[in-house]
Amino acid sequence: MTDIAWQPSHADLESLFINNSKLDRLDAYLSRFNPIRVMRMEGMEVRHSNILGWLLDPLETHGLGDRFLKAFLSEALKGESAKGRPTALDIVQADLRDIEVRREWQHIDLFLLSRRNNWAFIIENKFHSAQHNGQLAKYMQKVRSAFEPEEGQLEVKGIFLTLHDEDPEDTSYASIGYDAVCELLPRVMAAEGQSLGQNVQIFLDHYIEIIKEATGMSEERDEMEQLARALYRQHRKVLDFIWDHGSSTNFTLARDEVFGDTWGDGEIVKSGKHSLVSLGSNGEQFSFLPLSWFKSLGEDGYTWPGCENWWFGFPVICWMQIFQSDKGAEGTVRLFAEVGPLSDVDGRKKLVQAIQAAGTKAGIADIRFQKTAANEGKKYSKFLKDNIIAIKDVQDIEEISRAIQGLLKKFQPCFDAVAPVFGEFTQYAEEGDE
Repeated sequence: MTDIAWQPSHADLESLFINNSKLDRLDAYLSRFNPIRVMRMEGMEVRHSNILGWLLDPLETHGLGDRFLKAFLSEALKGESAKGRPTALDIVQADLRDIEVRREWQHIDLFLLSRRNNWAFIIENKFHSAQHNGQLAKYMQKVRSAFEPEEGQLEVKGIFLTLHDEDPEDTSYASIGYDAVCELLPRVMAAEGQSLGQNVQIFLDHYIEIIKEATGMSEERDEMEQLARALYRQHRKVLDFIWDHGSSTNFTLARDEVFGDTWGDGEIVKSGKHSLVSLGSNGEQFSFLPLSWFKSLGEDGYTWPGCENWWFGFPVICWMQIFQSDKGAEGTVRLFAEVGPLSDVDGRKKLVQAIQAAGTKAGIADIRFQKTAANEGKKYSKFLKDNIIAIKDVQDIEEISRAIQGLLKKFQPCFDAVAPVFGEFTQYAEEGDE
């Protein structure tokens, strides 16, 4: 915390605020116009379903035809051929221009029907909300009942679209993440080239920006976070003074109530038996590594190829984040742990497998990756399940504090079980200059 007797001089303030190119770049980044964000739609699951429904409809105004539809369905069904048709190969060879897209039909987020091919697809979209018990199986039953005369010939596939690498409760559903949407949509747009309308191009660029930031895949955001850290190191005393005398969010205040007000770039903080290395923070999230992970990773003496611009350069990261519900003041606090984009494909695969094996050995069901986590081309893989605590009021600092402490207590055994794994993977790192 800033020394209470210290105050910034006129020269200190000028150095930070006058013709500071780093501050100007950050200001330009934060001032970007994005209509989806302006309308506060970026976290609303129903709005994402609306946009995806538009994109998946070959007859809609986007001009992509069935190109994105095929890319999305084939990616979701990749590796699912043992569960029957249609397979991913069936999708890419089919004519899907007759697909009928229904929103909220029988309470299903997205229902796709191709009468020409006798195929139906149930798409359950989970951007922030959690699954309800038996929900997915019920949807499958509803579809089969509604098309009972065609039941013998209609092939029905369930697809579970998730932001947080959550597994579907019903294992008959195929899984696909929003990270795949981030990769598929720009590829389809590039393939369309000049035929894509300018207004559509601009809107989809805005949408890709939103989901990249939601999935942690935004390279621009990673670059800006590094720039912000450099700016903070250079002007730390002035910025601390501004922070101490300025406003703060309730989530940040709750974090400080749990850990004290020393949260910073690489500071060790404690709450009871929990020791963390505090990394980044903003009004709705804070990132960290359990101290045992930090030590096992070689502390800050290594660099990890592929992760240089991802979070803080480590191959794994943890963060807590608060989400407000669409309904009033309710919300959730969630704890995430994620393996990042290591460029060594074999090393990344082994790291994912070793973390999973450590969880299995310790009998911890909450350590679990999606089945595609170790696949080549996969860059971001979350692995903590049942990682949500609901709160009644996102403005209640004490309630948020209890949620933070509750998640730390619940997942401390996970942190302990996984920590030894990282020491075995320093062979995939490069030694730093120190």
